[in-house]
Amino acid sequence: MSLQDCPALARIRFAHMFAPMSDERLEPLSAPFEARFSPPGSKSLTNRALVLAAMADGICELSNVLFADDTLVMLEGLTRLGFKLDINRDERRVHVHGRGGSIPSSNAELFCGNSGTTIRFLAALCTLGRGRYALDGIARMRRRPISQLVDLLKNLGGRVSYSMEPGFAPIEVEADGLAGGTTRYPAAQSSQFLSAVLHVCPSARHEVAIDLETPQTSWPYVAMTMRLMHEFGITPELERNPATGDPSRIIVPRGTYSSARYCVEPDASNASYFLAAAALYPGAKITIEGLGKHSLQGDVGFADLLHQMGANLIFGGDFITIAGPDRLNGIDADLAGMPDTAQTLAVVALFADGASTLRGLHTLRVKETDRIAALATELRKLGASIEIDGDDLHIEPPDVVRAAAIDTYDDHRMAMSFSLAALRCEGVLVRDAQCVNKTYPEFFADLRRVVG
Repeated sequence: MSLQDCPALARIRFAHMFAPMSDERLEPLSAPFEARFSPPGSKSLTNRALVLAAMADGICELSNVLFADDTLVMLEGLTRLGFKLDINRDERRVHVHGRGGSIPSSNAELFCGNSGTTIRFLAALCTLGRGRYALDGIARMRRRPISQLVDLLKNLGGRVSYSMEPGFAPIEVEADGLAGGTTRYPAAQSSQFLSAVLHVCPSARHEVAIDLETPQTSWPYVAMTMRLMHEFGITPELERNPATGDPSRIIVPRGTYSSARYCVEPDASNASYFLAAAALYPGAKITIEGLGKHSLQGDVGFADLLHQMGANLIFGGDFITIAGPDRLNGIDADLAGMPDTAQTLAVVALFADGASTLRGLHTLRVKETDRIAALATELRKLGASIEIDGDDLHIEPPDVVRAAAIDTYDDHRMAMSFSLAALRCEGVLVRDAQCVNKTYPEFFADLRRVVG
């Protein structure tokens, strides 16, 4: 299949080589804003739902689907694996023709861009096939560790190998189904490794039981995966250590996912930028619709962190309202459970009274960039005093935030989080802002519209 036959794949593959660089300069807010807003669908839930729907028995209808670089490569990958997808971008809807746990194609080359969820979820899915599958991504993807996923799949009978450097993409799957059985899973670099394997366990030849070492990384994302599996008709059993309450074992029954209609929640990570924008400006107020106490996404807990810093909060079943206080206080927060909000909170901390410490950031080193190093560099440009202590980031805010040109490192979350500084400080430029296309192409347009 040629690149001409795969427009989304071609666009993403060459975007990093030939796309024009675009900078964004936002004007500081001159007055409080009040808005109701619902961000586009969750990237994490979109890519999970697409995989589960492909494994289901029958046609699944997914609505409020996110269309961004990370989900386009997933759609492309499933198409290359032979799945039939009826895509309506205008309605944000996809009908997935599930194949009951089998893979239609016996050979496929899968380009995953810089989407961690795509390469990890598809690698696990490919073990259910019958044939050879190669998975690769852009240069940065080849530096993001994948060995813990490969080892877990091997322990369950998958045949996965490295095509170049051990521990990193590209990888190759020589598939003849997944045996299953019992294995042990360590405290990992990414919760996505465990989520990827949980997706495919129902189609293994034997029931799968995974014993978990503690602490597990970003556990709310694993919990989200299991709750979504339940939505598609397969319910994993979770055992906890009676003394500590920590997850200790997951048992996944054999079976086939059911066809379903599923509406993807708004993206809680992307909602954090709008919640933070309101918290940063006294008298501003925003209500995020479609997210709340009933959400599958752990990142809704970001609203509680803003509340701890002094923002006014109303946390409903399906909405979150934040209002900006007269002043924000520094915070000491453990973000191990919601690492994708770390950059947002770090920028908010610039404008707080007192120092802040963000803990549990170990996964940030293996994201789209080394986010701990990138945060330290860019926060210092704005005048903050920064200290890195292992996986902790200590932020001493400046008396006055300085104007600066912010580098984004081809990392969508760097661009979106530092745009918040531009709403409070004159002269903040966000460089190479087109990287938001990874998960939220309309971000800057939506931000300008919301803050008025």
